[in-house]
Formats: sequence, structure tokens, C-alpha cells
Amino acid sequence: MARILPISDPSARTETAEHIKRGGLVAFPTETVYGLGADAFNPDAVARIFEAKERPSFDPLIVHLSDIAQTVLVAEPDARVLRLAQRFWPGPLTIILHKRDHLPDIVTAGLDTVAVRIPDHADTRAWLSACGVPVAAPSANPFGYVSPTTAAHVDEQLGAKIDYVLDGGPARVGVESTILSLVSDPPAILRPGAILAEDLRPILGKVVLCAGSDIRPQAPGRLERHYATRTPLVLLAPGEDARAHAKPDAALLTFKPRQDVAGFGEVECLAPDGLLNTAAARLFAVLRRLDSLGLSRLVAESVPEQGLGIAIMDRLRRCATP
Repeated sequence: MARILPISDPSARTETAEHIKRGGLVAFPTETVYGLGADAFNPDAVARIFEAKERPSFDPLIVHLSDIAQTVLVAEPDARVLRLAQRFWPGPLTIILHKRDHLPDIVTAGLDTVAVRIPDHADTRAWLSACGVPVAAPSANPFGYVSPTTAAHVDEQLGAKIDYVLDGGPARVGVESTILSLVSDPPAILRPGAILAEDLRPILGKVVLCAGSDIRPQAPGRLERHYATRTPLVLLAPGEDARAHAKPDAALLTFKPRQDVAGFGEVECLAPDGLLNTAAARLFAVLRRLDSLGLSRLVAESVPEQGLGIAIMDRLRRCATP
């Protein structure tokens, strides 16, 4: 199994950074979810990520940077990046730019673009700095499954396939970063997250949200079925009565606390306080717990599609059984 080390320990950061330099894999925390990282300039190491996750090679990775100066190592300059970075980096915003030719194609799935971000986790940025190279990393879970928000989630599913897991506690945001394409005209959000289109417009002007799926993704998280539980999940329409789906071997996932949910074997509430940020932070951990119970189906209520609710509904739609 993987060695689990606290990312707050400088010696652990040094040990695992050296492992990255030698071509190894290290899972690490961010404010969104845990990532599985390798040296972005080492194609053999990056190939091990795809092997460990059983991830198709057509799905591009995000390159994680310790600071904005590293951007030019992997991407062509764009004046808008500095303006966005001053407001949103470090933070849950991934930016797609034209890539440098020397960045291995395996990182970008053969695309001429690259996705980059600086995570809002101080210990992780210190670790990335110690690595001395940009780190390519998708989420640290088997491909297509629910993303990990704790070190234990990573170890449960990938511990036998990777070398180290750096533990930084539960992910604070709990859903993956917003992905913004600056190679689109106008700029386009390809994956919703905590940074919203209305947050970006004061800097960029027009920004569009590109909902839907890609057969050959232009960014991570664009496949029709993704973030999925193994137990079939039914996503209710807004206002749809969950009681019609009640069964002793089914679970109900509600947004806010409810009393009228008799008949379900399990009931989980995403936001006991009624807040969308609480729901987002708890989403993947709750889905994992319900998925472990051996039930016949999961039934999920819709959440309001505003703020972080847009990202939550994106993940639930991709999780839902067609």
C-alpha cells in the first residue's frame, strides 16, 4: 500500500518531491479534490497515471503550478492570465491556454492546448515548489468514479498502485475546479466549479458556459458519464416527489433536511445548514458512503442551480444512470 505522510511535514514534502523527480507518482491534496501527480515533463511517469487510474489516453490532464512564473514553462503567454491570477490564483480556477511544443503530448491528449492552475493549499504549493517542475495531475481515483476528498479515499482505491499519499485533511471546496478556456472566442467555461461566469466577466467581458459532453474531451470532466457511483443513481427533476422512489434497499440524497422520507433504507442530507458550499464540500464523501452500502439504487434530489449549485448539478447529471 501507499505510504501516507502529512503534507504539513517539510521532510515529507522533500521525500515525495524527490520521488516526483525520479519519475514516481504522488497523490496530494488541493482545496477542490485530491490529485494524482507526476512530473509533467516525464512522459513515462505521466503514463503511469493513466495506468493507475485506468484512464483513457484521450482525456487531458491539468498541470499544477507552484506560482504564476511557472505558467510560461508549459503554456504560451496570454496577458489575461495575469489579470485572472491577481483575482483567482491560488484558487479553484483552471485556465486552458495554447501549450508549449516541448510539453509531452500525453499530458494534453494530443491537443495543442494545456490546462493549468495554482491550488489554494499552502502546503501543496510548498510541495510543488520543492518538486521543481510542473506536476500533471487528474483526480486521484479510478477513472470515472467519484472523486476523492480525503487521503483515506485515495488509499482505499489506489493505495496498491501508487507510492505516496500526502494527507492535507478534507478538501475544503469538494468539487473540481472551474475550467476556463482562453483559446475560445469568447472565453468559455468548460466545467463549472466554485468560480462562476459572473465572477469572470468583470475581467474578461463576455464569458459563456458550455454545458454538455464531448466524445473527445477538450478538458477533464467533459465525458457524458463521470464522477459516477457503481450503484445506479436516479436524479430527480426540480420539485419531483422522491417518495415515489422509496424502497427499503434504496437511499435518498436530499439537499436540505427533510422529515417526509419514510420508506428509504438510507437518507443522507448534503447540507444540514442549507448552504450550497456545505453541499459541495460533502457531495463526493456522501456519494462514496452510500455507494458502499450495496443498495439497489440511489435517488438524488436536485439542488438550486445557482452559485456552487451549478457545479453540484453538473456532477450529479454525469453520475446519473442514463
